[in-house]
Amino acid sequence: MFTSLIEWLTDAFAGMQTLLFESLIVPMAFAMGAGNLLDVAFEGTGWLLVGILQIVLLIVVIFPLEKWRPVEPVTEPSAIKVDVIYTLIHRLGLFSLVMFFTFDNVVETAFGVLRAQGFPTFNIDALWPGVTDIAWVSFLIYLIVFDFVHYLIHRGQHQFNRWWALHSLHHSQRQMTLWTDNRNHLLDDVMTALVLTVVAKLIGVGPGQFVALVALSQLSENFQHANFRCSFGWLGDRLLVSPRFHRLHHAIGIGHESAGRKTLGGHNFGVLFPWWDMLFKTADFSNRYDPTGVRDQVEEGRDYGQGFWAQQKLGFKRFLAKDGVS
Repeated sequence: MFTSLIEWLTDAFAGMQTLLFESLIVPMAFAMGAGNLLDVAFEGTGWLLVGILQIVLLIVVIFPLEKWRPVEPVTEPSAIKVDVIYTLIHRLGLFSLVMFFTFDNVVETAFGVLRAQGFPTFNIDALWPGVTDIAWVSFLIYLIVFDFVHYLIHRGQHQFNRWWALHSLHHSQRQMTLWTDNRNHLLDDVMTALVLTVVAKLIGVGPGQFVALVALSQLSENFQHANFRCSFGWLGDRLLVSPRFHRLHHAIGIGHESAGRKTLGGHNFGVLFPWWDMLFKTADFSNRYDPTGVRDQVEEGRDYGQGFWAQQKLGFKRFLAKDGVS
């Protein structure tokens, strides 16, 4: 029954993608003289459709939860508006489009060369024929693998000065909401997307599965960043990352420091599952809802920028600094 549901959802999405592509994207492509890029446009239509559906869910489901049980009152709506811009850039396919024509194309070409040289194609879902190739089983396997990779990426963002110089922009939001997830430096996003793309190629994730994996992770992160007073209880918080668990990751002095003031590290790096934090001793299940932000921002008045371009510029300056933080 579960397999049938997955197949139905897949068919329904494919039908909507085809309808949107044929009725809107194809006429636009020919009108712009880009009929030779229809294959790219069809893949982009999939990301666009996923983004539209995500935004609908954010507004219809998560936004009312923020109104129902907020952690804190909204005092800086202008800061949230900038986060909305980040979300639209990513969810409406603009970031994916740029990645496709630049870095993704390089990765695809590189793997094509490797395969031509005899580099084997490894598919995790082929490990146990008849079991791991069942749709929902293979999806679950890929989901767990991707979540572990996300954990490692997130640890890296907090472990290396120059990477933290970029990632700290994400933590500089003092007014966390469902829109905060995509508030990242674009270079940070490029690095993360490249790692995930390479991993997907290495373990044999299909294009459709990749879109579904990314979409599920994104929606989960939107919920975790929400201004919503919510935990899943003692057991639930140890099975899935809750808004309370992730808010501690953004808490000043908890989420981005491991060994005292102004050290690198932190706690609660998990994206979907807290298992990796529990395994590597980085979990903090405290029943608290602390203020969010970065210590130097709060205590020293460091400027992380008010608008989109100011935030990108300042983040790049931190990245280029010798110590990665100046």
